[in-house]
Amino acid sequence: MSVEQVAVLGVGMHPWGKWGRNFVEYGVAAARDALADAGVDWRDVGFVAGADTMRNGYPGYVAGATFAQALGWTGVPVTSAYGACASGAMALEAARQRILSGMCDVALVVGADTTPKGFLKPNAGERTDDPDWLRFRLLGATNPTYFALYARRRVDLYGATPEDFARVKVKNSRHGAANPYARFAKEVGIDDVLASPLVASPLRLLDICATSDGGAAVVLTSMDYARRHAGSDPLVRVAAISTVTPTFPNTVIEMPNFATDSAAGLPVPDRTFKQAIGDAAYAQAGLGPDDVDVAEVYDLSTALELDWYEDLGFCAPGEAEGLVRDGVTELGGQLPVNPSGGLACFGEAVPAQALAQVCELTWQLRGTAGDRQAGSPHVGITANQGLFGHGSSVIVTR
Repeated sequence: MSVEQVAVLGVGMHPWGKWGRNFVEYGVAAARDALADAGVDWRDVGFVAGADTMRNGYPGYVAGATFAQALGWTGVPVTSAYGACASGAMALEAARQRILSGMCDVALVVGADTTPKGFLKPNAGERTDDPDWLRFRLLGATNPTYFALYARRRVDLYGATPEDFARVKVKNSRHGAANPYARFAKEVGIDDVLASPLVASPLRLLDICATSDGGAAVVLTSMDYARRHAGSDPLVRVAAISTVTPTFPNTVIEMPNFATDSAAGLPVPDRTFKQAIGDAAYAQAGLGPDDVDVAEVYDLSTALELDWYEDLGFCAPGEAEGLVRDGVTELGGQLPVNPSGGLACFGEAVPAQALAQVCELTWQLRGTAGDRQAGSPHVGITANQGLFGHGSSVIVTR
């Protein structure tokens, strides 16, 4: 199924960090940068989609209206979207559909967050239908534990080593060192990763992403509007947005795969939830893994980045470690992954991160990413997985 495309005319970000300020400040800064990048006046925006944050009270629950108010009421229609780590992509999809329906030519999508110290956890309340709530409450599997179980699975199934995981961090740190928006803009070596404190075996502190404050924004327009306003710049287009959910009986966390004591007894589904996220985007864009030139994937841990290589079809199961060892996924390689530095260098600012990935791919496809430029890419893909069965992938092309 092919869907008509819209243009990414502007992108903007607020640097990631632990600033401790109101999330609205980050979102407004990113929005203004995106509007300036697009050459669009705020008063010409016909729709605002906000990606919600659950940690910042009522303004975070109605992010679209919150950002519209902060930018200055104009009567613009708004919506707000929540899908955990897929929130930004869901807001982007709402804006795309508004444009494709003919209801507006220009839409602004904004996401920003202020996060507490420590790892993220489900909000309070009894949510017995939420597999991730059950993971926390019944298994005691906080996010670092969850990441470690998946990492242990790679060890048991494919012989992955701590050095393999460390190589992912080393690669991303090298990329992120060239990114002015990254929180951790410092290169590290394999020995640094292996010497960092053990958090949940086999993952160490530098294998796991932090939580951060930050913001990102994207200006989408109709193709006609973009052609009238883009001049001679390379025109980046949204070719697909996937926001799929799991298929029964595979839950969000694919519970059978928690049994990692015996590789021989591990059931491996034909198509997992994470594979379905990319499959839906490829089908919508009429493209496949071989068409992808650059990717931004959700590296909550170094091991999970390796999983994404396989889930997105870049290689067969068990071959991801080889891609890193051979330099395929680093800048200068055949398929650079996370040229931004990924969450390894940014940390999680949940409603902003799916949009930040689109920002990075837009710069990459324009050829304006500076020292982290990944050649001359024509197709880029993002991937995210969030709580309660939310998944997203965005494909951009030029």
